[in-house]
Amino acid sequence: GQIFAYSILPNGALTKIGQADAGGTSTCYLTIDKAQKHIIATNYWNSTLTVIPICPKTGEFKGDIKSVHDPNQGKKVVAAPKKCGGVNHSNNDASTVKQRQTDPHSHALVLDPFEGCVAYVPDLGKDLIREILYDQEEGKLMMELAVLPSGLCTGMPDGPRYIEFHPSFETAYVVNELSSTIAVFSVDKSRLHEIKNSVLAKEPMDRFKDKSTLTLVQSISTLPDAFPKAMNTCGRVCVHPSGR
Repeated sequence: GQIFAYSILPNGALTKIGQADAGGTSTCYLTIDKAQKHIIATNYWNSTLTVIPICPKTGEFKGDIKSVHDPNQGKKVVAAPKKCGGVNHSNNDASTVKQRQTDPHSHALVLDPFEGCVAYVPDLGKDLIREILYDQEEGKLMMELAVLPSGLCTGMPDGPRYIEFHPSFETAYVVNELSSTIAVFSVDKSRLHEIKNSVLAKEPMDRFKDKSTLTLVQSISTLPDAFPKAMNTCGRVCVHPSGR
């Protein structure tokens, strides 16, 4: 994957100002942190997450990858890529889903809007939401704090694609591609604040392990009851700035 940076001229024209390696395959999402000092790339195929420094004034790249987080812990991807006889991940038939769900597949990375210290990563392959500690000053994905299911655990694949936070409430929404559902989570804002303070104080972070900042409170279908789920997939969830 490659990331291209462009400046936008007054007339709307684009001028290329840089290019960087995303450090993975099938790059699918980019996140800029609160201080606008780093861009975080999400790579779908091998699931890696990489942090690249940028200039907060111009947006230009300032160096190479400075941090990598690999949810697969260096293991090779089990499923073969399409060019080597593997399935097309754009399809959602039973055989495709079975192969795709054998590996982790990060689909986005969204920083918490309150403190910017926890990165939430929907893992489409493993039906999980990963919570990863992010050091904003160092531009480093430090450790995986927790993982939790992206839905109701019905035994069928969910395929989480994206997470969105409510602009006013301590609430987050996860859209599940394969089950055509939206899972609603409450967000523990006070715990996020505690995590950030501990990072700034350079305290040991192990005490925050294995306890999620999210709690599932609701799951709803995006489809009418009579509509066949096999004929539908979901792609994105957004909340209007008004919160309505």
